[in-house]
Amino acid sequence: MAPRILLARHGQTQWSLSGKHTGRTDIPLLDEGRRGAKLLGERLHRAPYDGLPGVEVRTSPLSRARETCEIAGFGDRAAEWDALMEFDYGAYDGLTPADIQAIRPGWFIWRDGVPDGETLAQVSARADEVIDWARGADRDVLVFAHGHILRAIGARWLGNDISFASRIRLNPTSLSVLGWAYGEPAIESWNETGHLAG
Repeated sequence: MAPRILLARHGQTQWSLSGKHTGRTDIPLLDEGRRGAKLLGERLHRAPYDGLPGVEVRTSPLSRARETCEIAGFGDRAAEWDALMEFDYGAYDGLTPADIQAIRPGWFIWRDGVPDGETLAQVSARADEVIDWARGADRDVLVFAHGHILRAIGARWLGNDISFASRIRLNPTSLSVLGWAYGEPAIESWNETGHLAG
């Protein structure tokens, strides 16, 4: 069976709650985010995942992703990987979309990018690096990371331009699975958050 990639977005932080772009600023999880990480871990340790024995695990080194991984019960199996870090928003880090619209009307991140940060091409290349690693594995892989880089991975998994990421939103502590259908890359599930209901 062809390998799949399971995507876990980190738990809620103060900045994700308020809608601020959180790139390389290392914002900690809220209590709600820690609770969500625990519930995500419980889900991944029940059927059909059963703790994902043999799965290779990687995490962004930023604390909100790393802590989500640890609380979910995968910290001892996870390797940190800079390719999974969030989009470097440069001058827009810590700003909400409304803040940015006030200084740059009509701005759209997936078209216009950000000043003093990563280019869309650089983010796309990092997403491709993650996909190449996942597809080269002989088993499923699990990654803990951030909203925009995971959306970029979803877009590129399907063979789309990174701008397609604008159409596939992700909530904090969500679980998504990228797999295959009829031999072609496909979204098996996306933005699942049922586990957060407890």
